[in-house]
Amino acid sequence: MGKISFFVRFASSIFNKLAIESQRKSFFKRIRGSQDAEDAEMSFIDHLEALRWHIVRSVFAVLVFAIAIFINIDWIYDRIIIGPTQSDFISYRLFCALSHKLGMGDSLCMPPINMKLQVTEVSGTFMSSITIAAVGGILVAFPYLCWEIWRFVKPALKPEELKHTRGIIFWVSLFFFMGAAFGYFMLAPFTFNFLYGYQLGTRQMLEYKPMLRDYLDSLMDITLGSGVAFELPMASWLLARIGLLTPGFLRTYRKYAYVALLVLAAIITPSPDWGSQMIVCIPLVLLYEISIVIAARVHKKNEKKWEEWS
Repeated sequence: MGKISFFVRFASSIFNKLAIESQRKSFFKRIRGSQDAEDAEMSFIDHLEALRWHIVRSVFAVLVFAIAIFINIDWIYDRIIIGPTQSDFISYRLFCALSHKLGMGDSLCMPPINMKLQVTEVSGTFMSSITIAAVGGILVAFPYLCWEIWRFVKPALKPEELKHTRGIIFWVSLFFFMGAAFGYFMLAPFTFNFLYGYQLGTRQMLEYKPMLRDYLDSLMDITLGSGVAFELPMASWLLARIGLLTPGFLRTYRKYAYVALLVLAAIITPSPDWGSQMIVCIPLVLLYEISIVIAARVHKKNEKKWEEWS
């Protein structure tokens, strides 16, 4: 009986030690589990912190350029803002010279506007200056803003994806500034000339004096809208990369796209002659054709990759 009780006590002590060790391991496992959860939460917070600093740097860049523009607001207003409404604007002179050189007479020559703007609010002039500075700061800082967005997204991309996105900041900025220049130097003069010369009724009882705020809104919509529209090739590249757009789709609906572009050009241009409409329509058609070429190249690479995997 003494030996049996000894073995019972020995076995009981062994089981107690095993239970204590199991509880100790379970305790440290819970500790590690809570620590892992905390690390995951900190990782998410770190991402938010990184995003916050990207936003802060972007806002700071816009503010720097906006302050610089506000300091020179008089020169910006006289040379840039009201430029498309003045008779000596470079686009009016170039279009008229081109019209004469091509033997088209004065078909592309637009009459001078010399539009007079008015302000009816006490703070209207100051708030318009703030708007000009803010939008101008965004335009000038656009490449840096794209770069900050790229820096935030870049860590989530795979090496193969990074290889196909080299120079993306350059191309996005290039197409945007090309579109903004197209809107400012071409669409804005045609649009304001047409609207200024448009008459309602035959008795000439209406006096055309637009508000400064309305004029700024129209100019910014034309400039920024054209900049975004010229991102069509980049959008085609992105949609083709993820498989949502094919060159066959763009080629199939090409004729409908051309009709839409011609209608848009007819609405924008001040006169119904084909020359002025073609000047507006040709760049838009070229963008569409460039989009087809880009989509075809991306689609071909995707097919080649699928063949290698299969």
